[in-house]
Amino acid sequence: MLINLDINRIIKRKKFLFEEELQQHEKHITYATQNSSFLVIGAAGSVGHQVVKEIVKRSPRKLHAVDLNENNLAELVRDLRSSELRISGDFRTFVLDAGSTEFEEYFRNEGPFDFILNLSALKHVRSEKDPYTLMRMLRINVLNVDKILKMASTSKSKKVFSVSTDKAVNPVNIMGATKRIMEILLATHCETVVVSSSRFVNVAFSEGSLLWSFLRRLEKGQPLAAPTNIKRYFMTPQESGVFCLLSSILAENAELFFPKIENTLVPLDMVEIATRVLNAVGFKPFFTYDENEAKESLQTLLKERKWPVYLTSPDTTGEKELEHLYSPSEPVDLTRYVNIGVLNLRPLKAQKQAIDTFIQMVTNLLEGKSWTRGEIVSLIKDLVPEFSHLDTGKFLDEKM
Repeated sequence: MLINLDINRIIKRKKFLFEEELQQHEKHITYATQNSSFLVIGAAGSVGHQVVKEIVKRSPRKLHAVDLNENNLAELVRDLRSSELRISGDFRTFVLDAGSTEFEEYFRNEGPFDFILNLSALKHVRSEKDPYTLMRMLRINVLNVDKILKMASTSKSKKVFSVSTDKAVNPVNIMGATKRIMEILLATHCETVVVSSSRFVNVAFSEGSLLWSFLRRLEKGQPLAAPTNIKRYFMTPQESGVFCLLSSILAENAELFFPKIENTLVPLDMVEIATRVLNAVGFKPFFTYDENEAKESLQTLLKERKWPVYLTSPDTTGEKELEHLYSPSEPVDLTRYVNIGVLNLRPLKAQKQAIDTFIQMVTNLLEGKSWTRGEIVSLIKDLVPEFSHLDTGKFLDEKM
């Protein structure tokens, strides 16, 4: 089944989210891009793919794309080469882990880069269930970023951008807490290299997301599953690419951009989105709280142009009913842009000693080759006191 959806209709988007910012700053963004070199880390992910496209549109002098997923990296190249976009300058791709010795050697030989955009992340809440994947999350979301910042500070890089998430605000899951630590890390490096970030809402149909899984279930002839009473804010894939570029070029040192949601975004219920997706491909939902019924009724329901949707309770670890983009205690500017709020990360510089200690203790655990999930959670709570771990003992991998 080939599924081609109108994403704007699915997420109730009537206009491009950052239209005013592009109109006002496009000349500056294009000029900066044309006269700069870019290194995009995590370039083969859904957001990275879009970021690379937005950079290519503006004819960079040099653009290198790095990712561990060689298949997605190959698709990125095929997509660019097969599109109407014209690739200019030095464009190359590299299958590398940003924390590896190979990456260090690559950076030494191929740098410096004016703009380093770090989009790599372990982003799923499900990744915190075991101590091994959890340590991998810390390595990618924190330790690798520290390494990139140190490498950039000793080269001639103009700016390092590293993406954050709405889940970093008063985090209830470890993934969000690691991204909060990443924000602290950026702030503590802002005197040696110019840094910026952005907090994302969900990117509609990004690879691995629940919306993406709706399409995979339809393609494979399987029931959909959606949590009840969970709402999320969404942006389109192209908006995510533009947002990263805006945050990379327009943000001042130690600033974090976030989309202003009050007048522009509507929180959408996940069950409602499942319904819209089904309607878009000519089906009506058949809701059930019985997993076996959802699986066994599919073939019968197809005759009636219906599709089973298994409704689940939002009882897994780390799931908030609704995320937020900033907390009341954070210094934000809501007047500079029409659709973008600006948060100053500089107050987090005061935590430099604490984060240095945190990184050293995590490194000690790695070198000792022994750690527990509880030890990691305890270290994170010491550094991020607002971290209120919502651990129900249940994880998404236990559900359909």
